[in-house]
Amino acid sequence: MEIHRKQWKPQARGPLSGVRVIDLSRVAAGNMLTLQLADFGADVIKIEPRTGDTLRGMKVEGASTYWKVYSRNKKSVGVDFRRAETIGLIKQLVADADAVIESFRPGVLEKMGLGPDVLLGINPSLVIARISGWGQKGPYKHKPGFGTLAEGYSGYAAISGFADREPVLPSIFLGDMTSGLYGAYAVMVALWNVKVNGGAGQIVEVSLFDSTLSILGPQAANFKLTGKVKPRSGSRSTTNTPRNVYKTADEKWICLSASTESMAARLFTAIGRDDMNHDPRFRSNDVRLANVAEVDRIVGDYIARKTLEENLEFFDREAVTVGPVYDAAQLSKDRYVIEGESLVELEDPELGYMPMHNVVPRLSATPGVMRMPAPNIGEHTKEVLEPVLGSAAYERLVSQGIIVEAVQRSAAVSEQ
Repeated sequence: MEIHRKQWKPQARGPLSGVRVIDLSRVAAGNMLTLQLADFGADVIKIEPRTGDTLRGMKVEGASTYWKVYSRNKKSVGVDFRRAETIGLIKQLVADADAVIESFRPGVLEKMGLGPDVLLGINPSLVIARISGWGQKGPYKHKPGFGTLAEGYSGYAAISGFADREPVLPSIFLGDMTSGLYGAYAVMVALWNVKVNGGAGQIVEVSLFDSTLSILGPQAANFKLTGKVKPRSGSRSTTNTPRNVYKTADEKWICLSASTESMAARLFTAIGRDDMNHDPRFRSNDVRLANVAEVDRIVGDYIARKTLEENLEFFDREAVTVGPVYDAAQLSKDRYVIEGESLVELEDPELGYMPMHNVVPRLSATPGVMRMPAPNIGEHTKEVLEPVLGSAAYERLVSQGIIVEAVQRSAAVSEQ
């Protein structure tokens, strides 16, 4: 079985068709935010410098795969941000926009002459999403705002990893991705207030720190109640057990979570240890947590006797919640991923066909659409700006190097 190939549908309309978004952001969080809107039909216009969004520079084997995934369904307008005329162009675009997304360090937008007071003066219904590391106010507002710092400051890294080893930072853009999702939700809330309730435009403030902190649950409350800091526990849970990853006979891994009493009882019965359901050391979650090492030893010993496939088949029959710990190679061959089209392949100008995640979430009546691949720098400059400026003014700004038309695409990268 192979990942399904899909065709781009440039004429398709999503439920956000008619919503225009000016995207001034860079790197991951802003691109994640506008991806959510673009996937559901919003007209997202990336305003890029000559060198392009920083995300383009994150390459694998010479290919900008991050850009290709997170900037599909968007248009690119290339400009020279050093020129005063560029600010005027952005103001003209803002006049007919519904939202502006930016991720500069606090104060930079104001220095550019594009502060919220200016933008809302041009378009009082505008929603302005401002993404930064620490928000627009407070003692840290001018600190660098990469997600790594948010993941460290928030306490995420402190509870990740094993107790006898160093804290572990996520190997993905966790803080950025979380902020992008929060930001997209907040923009839609603000747009609803404008378009349905007749409200005014407003500023949406998204900080990488607050977004990351919010997903950690009641850590602060737990500390206040107990006076204890949550320890690093590897893949174990500190709230329920059994929950861990376990090695199989063929040197692979499965993950298991028996987070309810009924599931734990079913697991113990399935592995031939129904006695554990009556043993005072294991018969409830509270006492199991006190004996977590022994629980993991018993469960792990059973799993270690079978291969990955044998374990999955066995526990599936027993209705116990286990799953494989997949890497990318295994994931791309899984029936669920392929038949459910969680990953799809779409034509790419450089790579032939490229796999990427499907639109998330899935709507039954107004689903998201794959309309076009991630753009080249300035690919849509003429399409977007000439109707606004007129042909003569457009050509003058091109000749002066103020706006940048499509840059030649790089040579194809061989399939790996």
